[in-house]
Amino acid sequence: MKFLVINGVNLNLTGTREKSVYGGETLDELNAKIAAYAAKQGDEISFYQNNVEGELVNKLHAAKAEGYDGILLNAGAYTHYSYAIRDAVAAISVPVAEVHISNVFAREEFRKESVLSPVCRGTVFGFGVGSYIAALEGLRTVLQ
Repeated sequence: MKFLVINGVNLNLTGTREKSVYGGETLDELNAKIAAYAAKQGDEISFYQNNVEGELVNKLHAAKAEGYDGILLNAGAYTHYSYAIRDAVAAISVPVAEVHISNVFAREEFRKESVLSPVCRGTVFGFGVGSYIAALEGLRTVLQ
């Protein structure tokens, strides 16, 4: 299977920002772990990060044409208010799993609300890189 991991706003700073929340691994290090896991499963996986909301929407729109079977989406703070990203997820036929490194329910009140969850196939949060692995397995299961 072919999967796409989309990381949104500020995730390029993973490993340097709020280490007590996001850990000390960089986004490249997290991606390498996800890629290694996917390779063991025989899956193809690609990574995309952008801080611009419209570029995330464009990437979601392009996913089917690019041949992806599933998407792991960590939209960062856009999770809580981006109706543009929500509508893009709802508009595409490729299933999307919402992912978060931290436990959003153990954080600020505004992080407990996701406008994306209702249009995603599932949500995994709170396990660091393990959230991506669990979401990948979840999508693999529903796609088989």
